Amino acid sequence: MTDRPYTAEQVDAAVREISEPGRLRRAEEVVTHAVPNLQRIIDGALHDGGWFSQGHEQQITQASAEPDPKMREARLHALVADESQLAMLVGVTVGFALARELDAPGTAAAEADPSPEHDPDGAPPA
Repeated sequence: MTDRPYTAEQVDAAVREISEPGRLRRAEEVVTHAVPNLQRIIDGALHDGGWFSQGHEQQITQASAEPDPKMREARLHALVADESQLAMLVGVTVGFALARELDAPGTAAAEADPSPEHDPDGAPPA
């Protein structure tokens, strides 16, 4: 992966490509293998960024203490949606960093020979 900037059109085209049925299957297999470590990295980034700070805890407390059940549900849905979007953005950032690390010359990841148990893409067996 190069460090060159991508245009909005290039990103849009890539998103369309990976939206095709079955296109993400291989990536899902690779990511599933790495979930524990990726989850640790994403959790750390969210905590380091202050996303689960005292202010966040206060929002949860206020939302759950809302006396109106419809309003409480709406506030909790909004918090979950915000957290999901944030985790997705951090996850994409981690994905870009991982792709760069895998492609960077001189790194252990780029230099490693795939073992016979791995396919040519270096992914674990399904």
